[in-house]
Amino acid sequence: MNYRKKVRLGDLLVQKGIITEEQLGEALKMQKEKKMMLGEMIVTMGFATQSQINDVLCEHLNIDFVDMREEEPDQQVLSLLDESIMRKYTLVPLRHDMDNAGAIQVAMADPMNILAMDDINIITGMQVVPLLANAQDINAFLDKAFGQQQAQNIVELYKKEQGESNKEAEKENNARREEIENAPIVVLINNIIEQAVRQRASDIHIEPMEKTVRVRYRIDGNLKEIMKYDNALLGAITTRLKIMSGMDISEKRKPQDGRITTTVDRREYDIRVSNLPTVYGEKVVMRIASKEGFNVDISKLGLTERDRRVFQEILKNPHGIILVTGPTGSGKSTTLYTALSELNTEDVNIITVEDPVEANIDGINQVQVNTKANLTFASALRSILRQDPDIIMIGEIRDSETAEIAVRASITGHLVVSTLHTNSTASSVARLEDMGVEPYLIADSMVGIIAQRLVRRLCECKKAKEATIEEKQMLGIDTDEPFTIYEPCGCKLCNNTGYYGRMGIYEIMKISPAIKRLISKKADADDIKNQAIKEGMNTLKMAAANGVKEGITSIAEMIKATYEAEEEEENK
Repeated sequence: MNYRKKVRLGDLLVQKGIITEEQLGEALKMQKEKKMMLGEMIVTMGFATQSQINDVLCEHLNIDFVDMREEEPDQQVLSLLDESIMRKYTLVPLRHDMDNAGAIQVAMADPMNILAMDDINIITGMQVVPLLANAQDINAFLDKAFGQQQAQNIVELYKKEQGESNKEAEKENNARREEIENAPIVVLINNIIEQAVRQRASDIHIEPMEKTVRVRYRIDGNLKEIMKYDNALLGAITTRLKIMSGMDISEKRKPQDGRITTTVDRREYDIRVSNLPTVYGEKVVMRIASKEGFNVDISKLGLTERDRRVFQEILKNPHGIILVTGPTGSGKSTTLYTALSELNTEDVNIITVEDPVEANIDGINQVQVNTKANLTFASALRSILRQDPDIIMIGEIRDSETAEIAVRASITGHLVVSTLHTNSTASSVARLEDMGVEPYLIADSMVGIIAQRLVRRLCECKKAKEATIEEKQMLGIDTDEPFTIYEPCGCKLCNNTGYYGRMGIYEIMKISPAIKRLISKKADADDIKNQAIKEGMNTLKMAAANGVKEGITSIAEMIKATYEAEEEEENK
């Protein structure tokens, strides 16, 4: 097969009738903006599936597809190329070719990349027999194969350069400053952050133990231990992170907060850093947020058609309060920023008060809370009301003062968007009442409440099973009828967890006249909830159940995501 035959993927897909010329044009335009591979862009935009693209390429080039989740490359062949080359071209050398002693089989995300094949030929002196593989599978393999190895090499280099004498010197401030300038520690911290991003981690935990320093990543909501280092490195690690995030390196007795902006694989990330003294030293937690991650189109939130329509109807209100509720880490910030992006037009003045500012949005005036300067949510709101705002976003309603100002701002003609830590839509009303807001004011001001959770998506390795009677009852399915659901299995791609990525489940309550009357009468949460269900609201449990029925998530995730909300209702 002549792999050098000039061909364009987009043209192939059009010829096969998989995409249209118009879709190709849209994908090419977006590709330039996002700097993604064309195939990846087409899949992202929903014009074709990865399987369809793979089939077209394999047929046209007369090559085979390999699943990198199942492959075990020959280590001798793998060592022929540096990690940097593999990442640059998104490929993995697998083995010697059975038909040609002077050739190697290479799994490639882009088997039409002539430049990559030429470079491999120059470096190895061997011809390339290309095989097609999914880019995300290749990257997952590289992360696993090289991530920990690289970090361990850096640690050994650091120990070698520093020597045992540094254990005592670390106690002195001058010595710590010298450690910061040491290249291996800089590279180690960068490696920890880069691997966390590549493994889709939302948080990094660096935890001092009695004899070791433990590094854990929170991936898809669950913590996983990645590496352990000698505790002699703790001082250098924490000091480096303090300098990167703008903290006071001399302060070890008090908690501190900071922020890091970094770039990984050409994408910019904001990292919130929290430092906390513990009995064995300072613990550091870093929350990772992609600047692109908050710029989410409403269609990408995972809303049902009904919920999306109600969400947009709520946003059309010229004044009132819209609340997004849920526990920490439930995706409230993403929903909030999505709402602001929908509302952000040239003819409105949007001002936010946040602690902290999670992402910068063009066209929106964002204020960072600063308690040291007496700039609280309440004081900032008072000033904002003199800035002629149309829309106000409050990062979180935490106290009665903030709640009262927010309510009065909404009544006087402003649209207020905020978050609240409650487990369901109906319980949010009770929470505001507990904060001292009068029920008639809540009824007058509230226009919509959104409760949400995040559940883990089943990986492609999921396996089917017949639902039990109990599971059918949980899903609201006829117990006499057979029904297939899916449960986690585990593969290399998902690190044997059975899950890959997360999706949102939502409970969206539009405050109708009937619900307003119930709020004014101080009706309990159950009455409000039942009225909302009559009007078509899907509860969190219903949304999670739909995800299970569609094979997107598991029964276990449904139970975990909705347990808190159910428990709260039972305890009323």
